[in-house]
Amino acid sequence: MTSPETPQTPPRPSVVRVVRDQKKTVVVALVLVVATYWIAGQLGEWRLAACIAAGIGLGLLNHLVTEFWLLKLISSGEEPTRSKIAVSTFIRLAALSVVAVAIAVMFWPDGIGLLLGLAIFRLIALVMTGIPLLKELNKA
Repeated sequence: MTSPETPQTPPRPSVVRVVRDQKKTVVVALVLVVATYWIAGQLGEWRLAACIAAGIGLGLLNHLVTEFWLLKLISSGEEPTRSKIAVSTFIRLAALSVVAVAIAVMFWPDGIGLLLGLAIFRLIALVMTGIPLLKELNKA
């Protein structure tokens, strides 16, 4: 005799859970920061290395905030709408852009490294999230 399955409640969203779930992304970001200091440091460009590392850090922060928001949305049980997703994404990216450009201008010309670090991290994060999705689509 089998017992009826009880519906599982989704886990509560927490920052620790998001960081644990995104462990590979965090490790990649740390490797990128170390590589940045390793390469730019040997060239004597410490300020540029710091700006690139800050861009990677901003990209990681954006990635983790996005994952936390998605986890919170899923665990709330409410149905996400396109407009809600679009507004949240727009606000987050607008804030990220303002902060990134402000820091880039403050530390110009080395500040352009911040935008470079942000772009590099976004590209790598996109590939890291896209590969498992493509593998799943190939199975179907």
